[in-house]
Amino acid sequence: MAVVRPFRALRYDPAVGGELESLVAPPYDVIDPGQREELLGRSPYNVVHLTLPDSEDEAAARLADWRGRGVLVLDSEPACWWLAQEYVGPDGVAGRREGFVAALQLEAYESRVVLPHERTHPGPKEGRLRLLRATRTQLEPLFFLWDGTVEVDGLGEPELAADEAGVVSRLWRLDDEFSAALVEELADAQLLIADGHHRYETSLAFHEEDGTDASAWLLAVIVPTGQEVLTIFPTHRVAKGTDASGAPIDPPGDDLPGPVLYRGGRYELLAGDGLLDPEVVDQAAPVGVTYTPRRDEAVAAVDRAEAEAAFLLRPTRIEDVWDVARRGDAMPQKSTFFYPKLTSGLLMLPLD
Repeated sequence: MAVVRPFRALRYDPAVGGELESLVAPPYDVIDPGQREELLGRSPYNVVHLTLPDSEDEAAARLADWRGRGVLVLDSEPACWWLAQEYVGPDGVAGRREGFVAALQLEAYESRVVLPHERTHPGPKEGRLRLLRATRTQLEPLFFLWDGTVEVDGLGEPELAADEAGVVSRLWRLDDEFSAALVEELADAQLLIADGHHRYETSLAFHEEDGTDASAWLLAVIVPTGQEVLTIFPTHRVAKGTDASGAPIDPPGDDLPGPVLYRGGRYELLAGDGLLDPEVVDQAAPVGVTYTPRRDEAVAAVDRAEAEAAFLLRPTRIEDVWDVARRGDAMPQKSTFFYPKLTSGLLMLPLD
């Protein structure tokens, strides 16, 4: 069973820290070095000072200082929250995604309560584990999907709102009755990790070594998949080298006929053999791979001779993601690009 509960949120006091827009940021793993510098300069209290610090000890010292000076304050009472994100996707289509925020009890993958769908790598987990040890705080929420439906009406004005790069996040504190209903509803649920595989496995490792009840919980945004809008975009691959080959095709339109290899100004359709597009590319074993959600950027990198080839992928359907996870299989890293990403810096969960 999935165990969720209300939590006492650690959050910014704008009266001390400044406007919330100057304090929030995207998740740590989508921020490039240039963007990190811009965010660090946006405010001395921007959350990136904690999520992407120069050192873990620096992050812990800043966190303690901010709490001591009231930049970050701990809510007096626990609560669950309702989150709505309004956005325009890379395809130009506007959407609204909703879900709720709660503390989620960690479960080993073997219990089949929390399901992964992507493989992870040790490097990012080592860095996140050092940060979690130092701060003892879940600084960013993890994004989960739940195969269910929840309707919330009459919320009124949000308690928190912030625009981060065009994604407007609004948060409402839920009353005890609604929170209790959510806790009961989730009791028989399976949850799918949408974003946050490395941090989930980091949290499992930290709890195993820490052994406290507090470390058995993480900060979760749980999005019901029954809502109309749940946007997944592909993550295209740009490779320094590849031995892959396919059947030559004309330049494809917006709807790709399958996984497509682009190199030397030519397009080739790769054989799928019943595999999902990221799995086809994984079998081709390209080297020197980087990732982008923008097809034009992938093609342009090849045209500029910055890479030998680009692998253009179709979006992975949510049904296929669930199928892979429920079989106990794992897709290659960055097989899905759920849009928008969750905004960091709105709510945090101390583990003390």
